[in-house]
Order: sequence, then structure tokens, then C-alpha cells
Amino acid sequence: MDRSGTHRVAVLALDGVYAFELGIPSRVFGTARDERQRPLYDVVVCTVDGRPVRTDSGFTVSAEHGPEALERADTVVIPPTRDFDEGMAGDELPEPVAAALGRIGPGTRIVSFCNASYVLASLGLLDGRPATTHWHVAEDFQRSFPRIKVDADVLFVDDGDVLTAAGVAAGIDLCLHLVRRDHGSAVANHVARQCVVPPWRDGGQAQYIERPVPEPTLATTAATRAWALERLQEPLSLGELAAHARMSLRTFTRRFQEEVGMPPGRWLTGQRLELARALLESSDLPVDVVAHRAGFGTGNSLRQHMRAVLGVSPAAYRRTFTATR
Repeated sequence: MDRSGTHRVAVLALDGVYAFELGIPSRVFGTARDERQRPLYDVVVCTVDGRPVRTDSGFTVSAEHGPEALERADTVVIPPTRDFDEGMAGDELPEPVAAALGRIGPGTRIVSFCNASYVLASLGLLDGRPATTHWHVAEDFQRSFPRIKVDADVLFVDDGDVLTAAGVAAGIDLCLHLVRRDHGSAVANHVARQCVVPPWRDGGQAQYIERPVPEPTLATTAATRAWALERLQEPLSLGELAAHARMSLRTFTRRFQEEVGMPPGRWLTGQRLELARALLESSDLPVDVVAHRAGFGTGNSLRQHMRAVLGVSPAAYRRTFTATR
């Protein structure tokens, strides 16, 4: 961070960069403000040599910074480029790109959107780690880099200091996640409202992968998901969910997986964790009360789920966000 405490974000525009994704970090991080309306992030765009780069949209971008911006950054974001749409030939980056990325300091948080995951993989940053990319290139990505634990079903993967997002709008999801991680749900939700996007999208990429179009009369699980979100405190069973959707257990489970990209139980646990996190961040309620309101029943159950998914206890999570308020 700079001396004012503002988090510095450098967005690296490679040749052929997708213009939409290039603008996501500035839009999301640039909207984040503290309670005194001071910016929480300083976002700059740079190129590998300070020269303009082509975009996918028929115009060029003249960035105000060269690779020196990467040296000062707390977070580096790499948007996708059309040059990687069909994967990469071999696993080596062009020398100027590798040289620029070599200027990133230790401890810097590094983020890729869509097929920019190839850049991180070529640097060896994803070896032995979980990661995602656009579903269209996921198979090629896994073949090219077999040491990576590729998950093509999710919208993004947070592995601490290295984060990867799936295609296009998933970059928005990941940036909102980082704002939430850095400053809590209240700030992230405010940013989402300003950007007119949902603060958290259900499911993963699986719901966007090309499949045969279902019959228009086919029932969906959307209404049941909305119904369940109003009843997270209750011990909802798979049978109750299926009954509400007026489907058999087998049909409901299959339809839910197709629409959301994960089983109903996993989705329900994720929604309860999001509610518990919001309560821990915004209230002083005892952990047992938070657990009850979020549908985990007991504090021990909440602790187990938070440690399994987030790697921290409820108390440690609360201390982290209390310090940011």
C-alpha cells in the first residue's frame, strides 16, 4: 500500500487484450470507498514496454504506465487476450512479457481473468495449485499444464496470493470477492449496487457451458432456490427442496446440478456460509447465535465448515473484519 493506506492495483494490458475485461478492475476497485468516501484502491493500467497495445475491439490502448508499475503494485491483474483464445503454442511466454512479469515483487497478489491463466501457468505460479479458466479452453489448459488442479466448473478460484477467474463477467465476480475479502461484505455490496451487478452469483461455469436447449415447459429450480434463501435458518432437507419444486429427488438433484453447477447440499452450505460471514462482519452476535441464524445449528458445526472452506475460525474471521471497520 502507499502511504495513505490505499491498495495499489496494476492492470497489465497485453497485446490483443479484451477491452471489456480490461476495464473491470478500474470499475470495481475504483468504486470502493471507505466510510469517509476515500478511495480504497489506486488502479493503474500498464503495458509490458509502456507502448500502446491493440485491443480485440478495433482500437488501441495507450497506457500511462510501463512495467515499472508492476514493481509498486500490491495486486497485479492480467486480463485475457484474443491471442490465447485457442490456448498457447508451447508453454513459454514471449520474452518481453516474461521480463515485465519478472518485475513483480514477492508477496504481490496476482490475478488472472479468463485465458490469462495461461500466463500464470507458464510462469509456474499454478503448479500443484487449484485454478480455473474459461470453460472453452479448460481441456487444453489441463493438457498443457497437467500439474495444475483445474476446476472448470467454478467462476473463480481463490488460492490466497494467486487467484484465477473464469470467462468474461467472472472477472467482476472475482474483483467483488477481493473487495469483500479486503474490506468486508458491506463495502463489496455497495460496490455491486453501484455497478448494478449481483454481489454474489449462484453456482459456477457449468450453468453457462453450451448444452442442448431444454424444452421451454421444463420446470426449473430457481423458485426453490429463492424459497430456500428465505429459510436458511431451518434444517432444510433434500426431500423438502424437491417437494417444493414438485419434482422427484432424482429429477431435482439432476436439474439443480445442471442449472447451478453443483449439488443442492453444497449450494445450501455455501449460502449459509455467506450469511454467517455477513453476520460475523456486521454484528457482535455470539458465534452460537450466528450459527443458529445461518442454519448450522451449533457453533461447532459452523467452526468445522469455516475451517474446511475458509481455513479460519469464526472468531479469527471476525477479528480480521473488525480491524477493517
